[in-house]
Amino acid sequence: MPLFLHQHLEPEGELGLWRINETEEWFLDRLLLYPGELRQLSSIKGKKRIEWLAVRQLVHQMSGREKRGAFVKDEFGKPYLDLADWYISISHSHNLAAAIASPVSIGIDIQFLVGKIERIAHKYMRPEEMQNLGQANRLEQLHIYWGAKEAIFKAYGRRELEFKKNIFIQPFSFDLETGICYGQIYKDSLIQDYKIHYRQVEDYMLVYVLENNHQRQSI
Repeated sequence: MPLFLHQHLEPEGELGLWRINETEEWFLDRLLLYPGELRQLSSIKGKKRIEWLAVRQLVHQMSGREKRGAFVKDEFGKPYLDLADWYISISHSHNLAAAIASPVSIGIDIQFLVGKIERIAHKYMRPEEMQNLGQANRLEQLHIYWGAKEAIFKAYGRRELEFKKNIFIQPFSFDLETGICYGQIYKDSLIQDYKIHYRQVEDYMLVYVLENNHQRQSI
């Protein structure tokens, strides 16, 4: 079964992973795509079409609905599920698709572990974050930082963030058993807190964040 992870999150939420082995036709036979989705799919080329279809199949199966809700976007391009109260976030990398749903604002990222991330680390990490890197698990930590900032960017959903300038990940000790750290958005007078969860799944790093309900105003 391509759905190889479907987990309930405490206090409320759903997390899912899908291994993409299917053809485009397999998904099209099962998904009722709405007119707006069909127009969007027509503009997508290559392998990204199957990834696009896979995350919709994943969210539909996670929802437990008989009739699938359409994926639509708000004014900032953030996806949400039509006629649903929960927030959703999606990601895909190589042959894995990931999705998360929750009543609080959330974001998710999954990345295949690659060494070339070292070359771009200075573009998205602050100096104090670089100092927190250990040597034993440096590659994994770099992907956690990237995934956390990508997931926070998605949770915020308004695009006007710079990973290095506006998103800060607090120092943490790499521990796959605990898999928790914390981060903030600093933008103008806003400080928004996030709880970050990370885990390694095969050769991928999965990171998802949940927004703390309160916002702080900087002094």
